[in-house]
Amino acid sequence: MTDMTMASVHEAIRQLVGEEHTLRRSRAGRTGDSAGRAQRLQELEVELDRCWDLLRQRRALRAAGADPGTATVRSASQVEHYLQ
Repeated sequence: MTDMTMASVHEAIRQLVGEEHTLRRSRAGRTGDSAGRAQRLQELEVELDRCWDLLRQRRALRAAGADPGTATVRSASQVEHYLQ
């Protein structure tokens, strides 16, 4: 997830959300490997948080008159621990 345009970030979010919905539906139906599904759901949530963070950075830079291309993808640990 490096050097992404706004369109590519939106596409990544769309794909991740689609996979998340599929996993949640299969979890509700209790089919397949539930531990593997739970792990993948957690991974998807982190990746989605990183994508949304990148979009917020880009929008803030643009609003401030700066180059949105200078936004950087932050590490999962950094994005996941904002409130701590």
